[in-house]
Amino acid sequence: MRGSTPGVISRRRLWIFRFIALLLPFVLPGVLEISLWLCGYGYNPHFFRRINIGGEEYFVQNEDFSRQFFPRELVRNPGPARFPVHKGPGTFRIFILGESAAMGDPAQSFAPDRYLEVLLREKYPDRKFEVINVAFTAINSHVILPIARECAAHEGDLWIIYMGNNEMVGPFGAATVFGWQAPPLSLVRAVLAFQQLRTGQWLMDFVRKVRRDRPKLAAWGGMAMFLNNQVPPDSPRKEAVYRNFQKNLHGIVDAGVNSGAKVLLNTMSVNLKDCPPFASISGHALSPGDRAEFGQLYTNAIQAMAQKDFSKASALFERAAQLDAKSAELQFHWGECLLAQTNFAGARERFQLACDNDALPFRADSRIDAALRAEPERIGSKSLILFDSTAALVGRARPSPGAATFSSVQTGSELGICGGEIFYEHVHFDFDARYRLGRAWAEQIEPLFPPNTNNWASHTECDEQLGLSPWNRAQVIHFMLERLQTAPLSNQSNNNQRKHALEARMGGLRPEMNADNAHRVRKTFQKLVEQRPEDYFLHQEFAVFLELSSDPAGALAEWQRFRELLPQDSLGHYQTGRLLITQQRYVEAESALRTAVAIRPFRVDGWVELGNTLALQKKYPDALDSYSTALNLEPQNPHTLLRCGKVLGYMNRHAEATESYRAALQLNPADGLTHYELGLELLAAKDFDAAGKEFGEAARLTPDRPGARFNFGTWLMSQNRFDEAQREFEAVLRLEPGNTQAQQRLAALKAKTKHGG
Repeated sequence: MRGSTPGVISRRRLWIFRFIALLLPFVLPGVLEISLWLCGYGYNPHFFRRINIGGEEYFVQNEDFSRQFFPRELVRNPGPARFPVHKGPGTFRIFILGESAAMGDPAQSFAPDRYLEVLLREKYPDRKFEVINVAFTAINSHVILPIARECAAHEGDLWIIYMGNNEMVGPFGAATVFGWQAPPLSLVRAVLAFQQLRTGQWLMDFVRKVRRDRPKLAAWGGMAMFLNNQVPPDSPRKEAVYRNFQKNLHGIVDAGVNSGAKVLLNTMSVNLKDCPPFASISGHALSPGDRAEFGQLYTNAIQAMAQKDFSKASALFERAAQLDAKSAELQFHWGECLLAQTNFAGARERFQLACDNDALPFRADSRIDAALRAEPERIGSKSLILFDSTAALVGRARPSPGAATFSSVQTGSELGICGGEIFYEHVHFDFDARYRLGRAWAEQIEPLFPPNTNNWASHTECDEQLGLSPWNRAQVIHFMLERLQTAPLSNQSNNNQRKHALEARMGGLRPEMNADNAHRVRKTFQKLVEQRPEDYFLHQEFAVFLELSSDPAGALAEWQRFRELLPQDSLGHYQTGRLLITQQRYVEAESALRTAVAIRPFRVDGWVELGNTLALQKKYPDALDSYSTALNLEPQNPHTLLRCGKVLGYMNRHAEATESYRAALQLNPADGLTHYELGLELLAAKDFDAAGKEFGEAARLTPDRPGARFNFGTWLMSQNRFDEAQREFEAVLRLEPGNTQAQQRLAALKAKTKHGG
């Protein structure tokens, strides 16, 4: 180091250290990002991903996309989507953007865009149409904006936007259960941008784990999850949501128009007439005296309604509203009174206020509608078409057979307001409305094509083309009946009427579900899948029909075809595995189900079925692991606890099996099978009295189960309750005439009685 001095060396080192210190903030994140990527941590944040199917390149939905918006245990997934990477010549490509109503919930196979596709195909047979539905459950404009920006890169000719119902309850909404409530849009966009990196994904996972104010939700619970997240009508959080929606809407529309597509922007249709508010907050700002007066006026008005004195009730509601006009429940019942007096304009105003003030805001309100209607003036482009969906629906309204309309015999078309003739509940379309909306969309875009003389396909023709048989229709109605059993839908004042209407429709379908019709429907499906072999929704509904008409082997073949067409979709693998179990092809079932849960790790039913097939192969530790995974995702599932109990019993872990059965019965004390299995465990443990009581409950709850009746009879016999025991053995023989053990016990009882024993 000749010629150098210690001071010079120190200064050089200091500058090197400073230089390194300046680089560290840039280098460390890069190192962390690369390290996370190499370790396989994180997910693809884009909506579409590119895969090869049958030698062709397609874009498909990415199951991981929504992880940036939802906690892992509550993640929602897009429906199946597939379209060629390279758009074919003469192809007209349509993107559908929105939430569950646009998706077609509860049956995407019969969504409005599916009717649109049939209508366009039949009217323009020389054109090829690709309809790509990118809507899905529980999302809102914060989620739709990045989807729209990706769609802009995929040569869409038309975008149909139908969104606005989930702004308050979806991610970043005022009543959301998925994380931050109504944060500033700048924060939302910063968080989402950060999650494009693995580092951001890791940090968000960490934040979600440590946040103390996050809801303690272990699994998806539908609308019931939001019961404790009521929002007062005048909450500042709602104002933040309206601002965010407007800016997101601008971004979505701009993305569509700037991509070169025509954009059909829909106003939102919701059930105003036949959907009472889900929650109502009254009197929170009133003095004690005013609150008491409001309560008395409201009670008197309800009593007047019950006596059908609607004029008096209206006057009382009006006086009560002077004290508290924000009561959603008051506004709704006032609207019913005005409707009964044929004051349609007044009724509509009150029903709208009931929606606007609903403390569980699952419907687009008037502020959302106003933002949608203002968009054409902002953008000033002929590429944007504003479409009044409510006017179209009520203008064509005709109730489906048995459709629920409760407030009046008037239909939506006479009132200019949507009700039960259009919706199953609050926002999801009945079958007839799906066709009507699809037809209205088709007519809106008709000017984009050369004129021809072909007629639009009828509703009946479209139903047949989509495979909407009585069996498939009944399944959708069954889904809706199940939904109506849970809060907040079950808490609505007209819930029983709505359920009875759907049950009547189910009853009307049963005579059609006969062998002759099944043969005809099968032939129709076979013809359709020959004509449209790539239509995966058609294969899905054919599989549903075949299983419901007692052909599980045929259903399995259709699900396998669905899986071939959509290898990226969990559903095909799950359904294939489930049906392979019924064919006793357990090894193949295990493989299919492992693929299903690898694609969608939070698929509870997939883990349960995987546990089932493992248990049937006597792989008990692995089966228990699968059931345990399912319970971690959904702890309050009594059927999974029952299955755990059985496997624990096979593993000779009897105390744990008993505990699992008892836990299941705490959740569902009316399950006869669990009482029976618990009885067997107690019997093996020689706790005879406790076992007998469980067999008794099993026999009472499941009187058609021979094993329960036999074991209960045996216990009664041990208690010298011979007459009761005899009745149980006789019941067993009615169910199983060849049951030799029951014959022997009954003979022994009769001999004992004959000899006075």
